Amino acid sequence: MLLSPSKHGKKPSFAESPAPVKRPARYSGRVTARPDPLPIRPRGPVAARLRPPGSRSIANRALAAAALAQGQSLLCGITASDDTLAMRAGLAALGVQIERLPSAQGGALRRMAARFGAGSQGETWRVEGRAGRLRAPQAAIDVGASGTTARFLSAAAALADGPVTLDGSPRMRQRPIAELAEALRELGALVEILGEAGCPPLRVTGAGGAGAGGLRGGEALVDASRSSQFVSALLLAAPCAARGAKLQLRHGALVSRPFVDLTLQVMRAFGATPQWCADEGAGESADGSAEAERQHGGGEAALRVPPTGYRGARFAVEPDAQAAVYAFAAAAISGGSATALGLPGHSAQADLGVLGALQEMGCEVKRRRRSIRLRGPRSGKLRGIEVDGNAWPDAVLALAVAALFAEGPTTIRGIAHLRLKESNRLAALETELRRLGADARAGADRLHIAPAPRLRGADLHTYDDHRMAMSLALAGLRIPGVRICNPGCVAKTWPGFFEALESW
Repeated sequence: MLLSPSKHGKKPSFAESPAPVKRPARYSGRVTARPDPLPIRPRGPVAARLRPPGSRSIANRALAAAALAQGQSLLCGITASDDTLAMRAGLAALGVQIERLPSAQGGALRRMAARFGAGSQGETWRVEGRAGRLRAPQAAIDVGASGTTARFLSAAAALADGPVTLDGSPRMRQRPIAELAEALRELGALVEILGEAGCPPLRVTGAGGAGAGGLRGGEALVDASRSSQFVSALLLAAPCAARGAKLQLRHGALVSRPFVDLTLQVMRAFGATPQWCADEGAGESADGSAEAERQHGGGEAALRVPPTGYRGARFAVEPDAQAAVYAFAAAAISGGSATALGLPGHSAQADLGVLGALQEMGCEVKRRRRSIRLRGPRSGKLRGIEVDGNAWPDAVLALAVAALFAEGPTTIRGIAHLRLKESNRLAALETELRRLGADARAGADRLHIAPAPRLRGADLHTYDDHRMAMSLALAGLRIPGVRICNPGCVAKTWPGFFEALESW
């Protein structure tokens, strides 16, 4: 959420081309010490009232735009999680100065954000923008397990003054990036994939070559059938390309489109003017509004981004809708209630799409200007449903766990891309839900869950995946004997999740 623009700063100076890559520059996350495996306490109906942590999806988009902006930006409501720390460390390696402000200084901005309905708590970071010109580091950038950091910085690296190498965790070396690399090449960058099967590590050099950098821009065809982050990464870099960019979607395919709409919203807050348009330039929306974009359909959709650059801004990060989803699912499972404070009822965050599915299962939802409330079914029984979860893949996991307690089977379709996340989530869900006694079957693009008459406790594996850990923990609200292995993996996005769960 944009609060007010800041004054433009001076254009920074740039160093000479760096020496060859030496060793990875790592970042440190925050992990709370807990028993491993961690037992989950069964209980009756929850009555959760929470202020979710700041959205890391929004924060990492805002950090990328602020880093490329002309002038200084203030971002409030950031949660210091592995993902945001990875982005901060990666941008710092690219020459961006990011400072965490003391609470006294950040408090005024948070109060201003509250007046606009953005009630996230968290830290305030000051970002000194580099006006679309980044500095290539000597060491490889370690993105850890952060997909947004890997994809967003791969595109931004084309704006650096020399070659930039990006690497990550073992799982990151299994996650695709070839489609992004191909589109960057069409926009003028030199991209070398150094990993196997089109996965990181990779090296990116801007169109101007060593010592110059920059992205030429122009038209590119993007295959977004496996990840919307490829499109978001290109969009974030495009305002700083010499000719801007027009991105056409191959076969019109785009998974998780609401995340792209979220990217456009953040870009506009920093002065860029991206627009959806029809392929071949026809049918462009007059005002580029989010509503017009959601109405667009047919043919191969395209996005046009003029070379406006960004300007510094004051920006409030909304509370994380996905964090709220765990509370909503807990209320649905337990027959209780959950209120997410500070989360606007009109929020464009993709994960709120799961609320429609929970309503279909029998829950009641009330959206207000600064909060969203869900109440479990008055009958105390959830209904099995069939639903398309393509647009909100991260929330699918919590819904799958809720389906364990429904009357009748649930099928969630359109989720093939879950195999490409922090873990192979389709296979992992099938395995762990079966461990609890349910009949769970994963198909090519769907998950079918048939509840068992009697579910059983188990030690549940999390695959070093934060969302698996948080979602599976919800089963322990009703099933005695559930224990979560490797609970510390939640530090990726919500270090305090288990403390919050215990308080509900």
